[in-house]
This record gives sequence, structure tokens and C-alpha cells, in this order.
Amino acid sequence: MAAWVEGRVIERIEWTPTLLSLRVEAELAPYKAGQFTKLALQRGEQRIQRAYSFVNPPGTPYHEFYLVEIPNGELSPSLGALRPGDAVLVQSQATGFLTLDEVPPGRDLWLLSTGTAIGPFLAMLAEGEAFERFETLVLVHGVRRGEELTYQALIISLVEQYGPRFHYVPFVSREPWPGAIAGRIPAAIASGQLQARVGLAFSPEHSQVMICGNPAMVKETQQTLLELGLAKNLRRAPGNISMENYW
Repeated sequence: MAAWVEGRVIERIEWTPTLLSLRVEAELAPYKAGQFTKLALQRGEQRIQRAYSFVNPPGTPYHEFYLVEIPNGELSPSLGALRPGDAVLVQSQATGFLTLDEVPPGRDLWLLSTGTAIGPFLAMLAEGEAFERFETLVLVHGVRRGEELTYQALIISLVEQYGPRFHYVPFVSREPWPGAIAGRIPAAIASGQLQARVGLAFSPEHSQVMICGNPAMVKETQQTLLELGLAKNLRRAPGNISMENYW
């Protein structure tokens, strides 16, 4: 069993009334961008725990987690109430296979996410290895409302650093939002709207796609990509599509 260590909140970032990021100091085993660990709080004899991905690249002096407070949730409201100086339990050993070393070579890397599942992709992009391996990178982030398009400072810095090699495409499903595609990611792929926005096609020869988000989005997006001729990426049979359900 993985060991638990006591971490300390050093900063909280409030994005919206229900979205926040926690920066935590804790002595953890080395991890890869894209992996996750578990956060927990002790309630008497019971340890309430949930998995959260690292938003920060490895080597950062803190560990950052992006979370949504779920009303009447068992853990998230308590995590959302934490302030700098408060303690939180962190599992010391990270896990997860949504990492770049599991992705075959390609020319283009598409990172398709919804909600807080953008977190692992931000860690990969900030680390920089993705830009060494791929010519063109596309970060897609689907949310319900425009205020949920978080981490804009980091995304803008990537746009400025990598220029035309990096594309950021926001989706907002429940209200019009400047610069965002309306609706859902799978539909925009099926219609070709996403590809037209970026000026890039999905192809078995050139594309690697990583999908992270709610299970319905992951399933529908994968099916849409399979219909375009892409294949699931398996260790025994390398393909184009790597994915992770984000709850």
C-alpha cells in the first residue's frame, strides 16, 4: 500500500465560487507529468480520499491540484475550505498512464479535455517535453461557462513562447463566449469545425490524441476519432488515441 504523508497548503487560487487550485508542500516520490495522486482528510477513524492530477510539472517546489467543489460532496467542500497553513494528507506515490512516455511518435499532439481534466495537460505543456517531441500541439478545453476557462496566464505564456506551433481552442457549451466554439468537442470533430479552426486534420499517420475528461465526453470523442480512422493506443498495438476518465 502506498504511504500517506502530511502536506501543508501554501497557497489557494480561487477561480470561481466552485473552482479552485491548491498548492501543497509535501515530500512525495518522483512523478511524471500527467500522473495523479490522492488527497485525503481524516474524519475520526475514517480517511476520506479522492484522486487528483498534478497541474504542476515535476520539479516544482510545490504540488498543485485543480478541483471543483461538489455541493454536499464527501471531500471536496472540506478541501475547498482549506487555507494556507492547513494540513492535508497526500499519497506519496503517484500513479496513472496518461503520460507522454506512453504516447507513440507523431507529428501533431492533440490534448482534449473538459473541466478540471485540463490539469494533467497543463503539467505536460509546462514541462516542455511535448514541444520537443511534436511539431504542432493543440490544447482543447471544454467547459459549461466562460468563467471556467481557467489558467489563462499559463496558456497565454505558452502561446507567446511557441507561437504558431501551439493552438488553444476553448469550448463553452452553455453561453456565447468570445473566441470559444459553442457546443461539445465530439460534435465539433465530427463536423470538422475543430479541425478547420486549427487548420489541421486528424490522421492515423500524423496524429496523437490524448483525451481526459468526463466519461461521456471521453467515450464519444474516442468513437468519433475511430470513425475518422484513428486507433486506440495499446502497449501491445500502438495507435493514436490515449485516454483517461477524470472521475
